[in-house]
Amino acid sequence: MTTPISVARQGGFEDDSLFARIATDIEIKGFSINPAALPHELGDSLSAYAHQLHAAKFERAGIGRADDFFKNSFVRSDEICWITGESLTGQAWLTWCLRLQRFLNRRLFLGLFSFESHFAHYKPGDFYKRHFDAFRGEANRVLSVVVYLNPAWGPDDGGELVLYSEDSDTQGVKVTPLQGTVVVFLSEEFPHEVLPAHRDRYSIAGWYRVNTSHATKVDPPR
Repeated sequence: MTTPISVARQGGFEDDSLFARIATDIEIKGFSINPAALPHELGDSLSAYAHQLHAAKFERAGIGRADDFFKNSFVRSDEICWITGESLTGQAWLTWCLRLQRFLNRRLFLGLFSFESHFAHYKPGDFYKRHFDAFRGEANRVLSVVVYLNPAWGPDDGGELVLYSEDSDTQGVKVTPLQGTVVVFLSEEFPHEVLPAHRDRYSIAGWYRVNTSHATKVDPPR
């Protein structure tokens, strides 16, 4: 059993250096790929926690949310577990993401308001076909974050993220889901997919949102 990471030990120059690199990449090209960049203690704790989660904690992933939620095994076949901060490891992750949110708001004036994330488990053969995390103009999910939790992931293990520059792009940029790799991109701008994995693959997917609530609507819906 892993020892939960201490929230108090989060932060420091290395994080700020990574945050600055992400901000620069987002400003220049709209995405940022950072191999093995997550603080090691946090990454190890998250990886151990995800691998130890009981199968009952995961649920079949779907598309949309609230009244628009539905499951489509043709589009995606992974399973997820939302991160609520009930564990010390979850708290440490959300604290790190809050620090990134504040940094990006100061640097890029994005107006990021809230954050949501979940663990994702891809069993051998699982996939997520090409899609956007947000539709242009909806102003809900603004920035997507993906972190990988797979030590010793080899070139034959599959499960790569493919990030496309536009709808007509057929090549894309492949990202190996190796432990600690951090990917951040503009949710409305980059279609992407997850290729079939050949062994169990764990990751975190998260989204920063802006506040679009008004008198008759709470966003994001609970």
